[in-house]
Amino acid sequence: MQQISRMLMKLFQRARLEKPGQVDPRAVEFTLSLLFAMYDRSGTGYVKTRSAAAALISLSGDTLLAKYRALFQIYAFPDGKETFITRSALRTLLTDLNQIPAIVGEGCTLSCLEIAIHDCFHGVLNAAIVEEKFLSWLRSEPAALLWLPTCYRLSVTEMVSHQARCR
Repeated sequence: MQQISRMLMKLFQRARLEKPGQVDPRAVEFTLSLLFAMYDRSGTGYVKTRSAAAALISLSGDTLLAKYRALFQIYAFPDGKETFITRSALRTLLTDLNQIPAIVGEGCTLSCLEIAIHDCFHGVLNAAIVEEKFLSWLRSEPAALLWLPTCYRLSVTEMVSHQARCR
């Protein structure tokens, strides 16, 4: 908990410098509470750093492609010149990401996650896939992660400003 708290303090300090007045003073407390509600339901006081990072990446204001690449990097493993993600690592990633909608009662079932893994590895003979295959699969908007591009689109529309006047 202390390690994640320190990480969040640094993150939000940087955000305050970049966007003065736009970061709630309790942002660290709220984010820490959310992360532990999602990933520490038994109250152990422990959350995997990778799970917390996946949640922060997913909920960030970055582009979808940047989020997808970052998620691949933290769950994949290097093997020579290439980096791969295995079925097991993808299962862990999907399980971690599923905790985000699950916190509001909208999580995906285990069978839904297995279908997503099967779809991602459809036609793949190897035990792992490269980033491009992973990104291609995510661009198809798998049902298990449909909330991610939807939330992104909603956040982007908040920034749209039309110069039209309505009656």
